Amino acid sequence: MHPDTHLVIQLQSVDQRISTLEREVAALPKHIAAIEKTLESHLRKLEADRAALTANQKDRKRLEGEVQVQEQKISKLRDQMLGAKNNEQYRAFQHEIEFAQNEIRKAEDRILELMSESEPLDLNVKKAEIALKAEKTAVETEKGIARDRTAADQAELDTLRAQRREAAAKLPAPVRNMYDKIHKKWHGSVIAEALDGRCSACQLVIRPQHLQDIKRGDELKTCENCGRFLFYNPPVHVEDVARVG
Repeated sequence: MHPDTHLVIQLQSVDQRISTLEREVAALPKHIAAIEKTLESHLRKLEADRAALTANQKDRKRLEGEVQVQEQKISKLRDQMLGAKNNEQYRAFQHEIEFAQNEIRKAEDRILELMSESEPLDLNVKKAEIALKAEKTAVETEKGIARDRTAADQAELDTLRAQRREAAAKLPAPVRNMYDKIHKKWHGSVIAEALDGRCSACQLVIRPQHLQDIKRGDELKTCENCGRFLFYNPPVHVEDVARVG
């Protein structure tokens, strides 16, 4: 196996870990934004329910005030009725009283409807307030975890980037340049094993002479199809292991 093979494998491993951490660091703010957006939508729903409940209570209070006004009006009309000078005046007062009583009935019916509507609203508000309190706590906890994770990822990235610079510096410039081109083309998959006469990445059958060149390891060879570096791992035989033991 060519000496640069191990450096290429090491560099690929470091690059893959760097890519994983960079994706994670980029994803964490999006995750936080998503849970904050969900929380915000729940807050808006709560505010809408609160506004509906407040409007309901205002309508009930207004109608209760109207009932009180009509009741006072009836009381005055009955007092005035006692002084009616003729049947026509008496019937006029009676008609006004009936009209006021009808207005009271309509207002009271609407009050009952509003009371019925307010019960689920009130229940929703109370439930939402409890749920939102727990959700806010969960979001703050999640944000704290994300901050800690990001800090840990950034620290690991700093270490890995230093390791990458060190590993890359050990490679000959032509190999390093070729590595960078393959890395860009195949999104981090730079080197593959020559396994069972094929490139383990693209599965192309390797020409016999090319495979022999790879096995000799005199220089780094690439796949004639996908362009990745290729290496060969000789099989380990049980007899060889026993002799070493």
